[in-house]
Amino acid sequence: MSPEALLADLVAFPTVSSEPVTALADYLAERCEAAGMRVERYETEPGKCNLVCSAGPVGTDGVMLSGHMDVVPVIGQPWTSDPFVLTRRGENLHGRGSCDMKAFLAAILHALPTLPLARLERELVFAFTHDEEVGCHGSGALVTRLVTEGRPVPTACLIGEPTSLQILRMHPGHSAARITCRGRAAHSSKPDLGRSAILLAGRVLVALERLQDDWRRRVQFAELLDRPFVVLNVGTIQGGNAINIVPDHCVLDVGFRPLPGMDVMALVAEMDTRLHDLGEPGEVSVELLHSTPAMLTPEGTVLEGILRGFASTQTLGAAAFATDGGNLERLGARTLVFGPGSIDVAHKADEYVPIAELHRTVDVVAAVVGTRCM
Repeated sequence: MSPEALLADLVAFPTVSSEPVTALADYLAERCEAAGMRVERYETEPGKCNLVCSAGPVGTDGVMLSGHMDVVPVIGQPWTSDPFVLTRRGENLHGRGSCDMKAFLAAILHALPTLPLARLERELVFAFTHDEEVGCHGSGALVTRLVTEGRPVPTACLIGEPTSLQILRMHPGHSAARITCRGRAAHSSKPDLGRSAILLAGRVLVALERLQDDWRRRVQFAELLDRPFVVLNVGTIQGGNAINIVPDHCVLDVGFRPLPGMDVMALVAEMDTRLHDLGEPGEVSVELLHSTPAMLTPEGTVLEGILRGFASTQTLGAAAFATDGGNLERLGARTLVFGPGSIDVAHKADEYVPIAELHRTVDVVAAVVGTRCM
């Protein structure tokens, strides 16, 4: 099958993160098994699983290629074609997940029959994960399982997220915190008998804006990042029950992006300190919901040298977004992010990948495996 046909098959699986990925996992597993790879399936919950497909001697430090199977939702987006039917327009292929990141998976599958799996001297590993789009949950569970089992994986790791074929060696993490404001309900005709949790949340918002200003002044990795500081975003706010009741609760969910080497809990503690005295004791609390680690790989790795022959620029960069690479570092992986398509069109209506970049990525897979595993 052509890379385009394989990508069409992959896009047809509507693997939105809220839905099962098992059908797509079965498809990937069948193709890898047919090629002669060992397939290990790690189920984390019904409908959710990670795949580790491997060939060559275990523990011989070849290369790991990693990609996530899930995609973001399409509801409410102004698509001009069916998002789960790959559609060609000019030199681009449109569809949900076409660049983020099923094009990389299609490139792996197209290269797979040409790889000399029976003659590999070092191990080749494909790690296919679930729920990357909602916090890298799949890779987190997979890493924990592999560490528990003592399962070695190659230290050279390539994640094929859309980078327009630029080599990226770092990215911030992404953490989510929940701020809960508690008030006292009362009839809205006598608001002085209550305490409004929503008005308290307003003071919280002002304090968070000041915290972001302070974080902006703590610059690190300016040579790599467009925003070389901890970025903070208030994502959602919910509170109150009715217009005639003084609200006794309000909840804000906040995302922030720690840089490599930063202590996530120290940042949460700083946020908590800033908010602690805005109300009466116990009225404002901060809870860390989950955290995806940052990633930083040193310059000059062997994998970097291979990718430079295919890169759109020789300048190393950093991703503004988090990937599974932060979790994979716990396995000792030195990860680079490099793949077809642009992150600027990912998650949007009419997402697309350039056909030329899809085909070039097939050559990348062959070159990386041939150099690292032979």
